[in-house]
Amino acid sequence: MDLIPKPDQIVAASANVAQKVLYGGVADLRPMPRTLIDEGTLREVYHYRSQGRVRETGDPVLLVTPLAAPSLCFDLRRGCSLVEHLVTQGRPTYLVEYGQVSFKDRNLGMEHWVQEVLPEAIRTVSRHAGGRPVHLVGWSLGGTFSLLTAAAWSKLPIASVTAVGSPVDVTQVPLIAPVRPLLGIVGDRASLITLAYRVMGGVPQPLVKRAFQLSAFDKLVTKPFVQLAKLDDTDFLAQIEAVDRFTKNMIAYPGRTFGQLYHRMVRGNELAEGTVHFEGRDISFADITVPVLAFGGSGDTIAPVSSVRPIEDLVPDLRFEVVPGGHLGMLTGRGARETTWRILDSFIDEHASDAGRTTKRASSGARTATAKKKPSAPAKRATASPARGGTVRNAQGEPAIGSNPNRRFSSASSRGLAAPRRGAS
Repeated sequence: MDLIPKPDQIVAASANVAQKVLYGGVADLRPMPRTLIDEGTLREVYHYRSQGRVRETGDPVLLVTPLAAPSLCFDLRRGCSLVEHLVTQGRPTYLVEYGQVSFKDRNLGMEHWVQEVLPEAIRTVSRHAGGRPVHLVGWSLGGTFSLLTAAAWSKLPIASVTAVGSPVDVTQVPLIAPVRPLLGIVGDRASLITLAYRVMGGVPQPLVKRAFQLSAFDKLVTKPFVQLAKLDDTDFLAQIEAVDRFTKNMIAYPGRTFGQLYHRMVRGNELAEGTVHFEGRDISFADITVPVLAFGGSGDTIAPVSSVRPIEDLVPDLRFEVVPGGHLGMLTGRGARETTWRILDSFIDEHASDAGRTTKRASSGARTATAKKKPSAPAKRATASPARGGTVRNAQGEPAIGSNPNRRFSSASSRGLAAPRRGAS
């Protein structure tokens, strides 16, 4: 509001205060309707149902949730929901999330997501969408998992990978860089951090929540004053409410996974070298054969642009974009509607399969001044039959991994298609 509020500002502010007091808030927090189509150990795959008369066309999009963060990151609120944006365009939209992490999951490492969770989710989505290749869109660690999966499984039916705010060089992360030289200074086994996560079986939800809040400490301190100054801005207040709900729903880290992130990514900075060692094999970003879109947020303090940009030297076929916003804001902030989402639309359309080009969507993908695209490298990509249940085949005409149209779902998955399940609405 102005220093001396105008009459219309006073009216708007009064209406917003009344809405908050009488109805609990101004944000439309209704989730987009979805159906559980497959599940496994820390794996839940959902299909978002089309709205009204919109008919699904084109290749499927699989949203990949990061560890510790709820899938609300993709469906923050109506009007600032990437899910809503994709569904209203008629894109077949899916999501993989992991449920609640508990002490019994303490022995699960990153390889569980790279070798089991994501590959199975991709096969399920491709099959559900009629055998078409899948566009992966991962945020934060979800983007890292997507990149590693594409590098490890070249025969999976993947059309493209988009990584939003996924750091590669952690030495460029302001929150980590100053303390890296001190980590494990007394030895790995005696390290207090190592001892703590082993005793707790991971990093509990309250600590994850507090860490996310402290990553934007300045905003946390000034939030009450900013809200007061913006009492007449309904959209701003709605965004604050949605982000608060997101933060309250943070999830724990499994012990072994956190240990790998701590020792390999934070201390060892393995991703910056482009190769990660998992279960007797090396997974290299250089082995990715599909197009990759990477986003850096100009206001991101968790994964600043300087920590994301090194991916330009590691992936053969890459488009890099810098967009406005912080770590979450670049994905589902108010400005993302005109920046990140438009670029994503353009990228997906550009790399659609032959079957996915049935409908041309109106999308604006104007590149920012900081954008950089590397020359495309020849890649052997899976192609799909447009017929539902068709077999996905690679460049040699052989069936790709997980493309068997006769594969039987478990009874739990079949029930998910027939009746409302947990998380569906």
